[in-house]
Amino acid sequence: MNQTIEKFGFPATLIREYEHWVVLLRPAQATLGALILACKDEASRFSDITPAAFTEMGQVVRDLERGLSSLFAYQKLNYLMLMMVDPDVHFHVLPRYGSDQSYAGATFTDPGWPGPPDVGHDNSADDAVKARLIADLKTALG
Repeated sequence: MNQTIEKFGFPATLIREYEHWVVLLRPAQATLGALILACKDEASRFSDITPAAFTEMGQVVRDLERGLSSLFAYQKLNYLMLMMVDPDVHFHVLPRYGSDQSYAGATFTDPGWPGPPDVGHDNSADDAVKARLIADLKTALG
């Protein structure tokens, strides 16, 4: 696995692994269900990922959207490819909500709504809430 995948907590945060991609729970939950979609290729430019990774990405995105929509009533879904700090190809996948969301006894806000997401915001979900998110997302994306 590349350094970006490891930085985002792999393997502890792993939700689903594909041949060319991993889906991870984003440690800082900017919004409820925030994920990292990271390419396993050693590539620091989107154009450098393999043709097979590009092809597989279509299925991964369909799985993400189906799974996230089955768990959460998000209003929009943002895919952000920033790569300013973490060099390997990855997306921050942020479900967006116009109101506070409750999950496992925790409240999640989306302070950027309806504008761009506040990627620096962290809803500070504790380890138990994150473990439940991982388990529920594994089932939904399975």
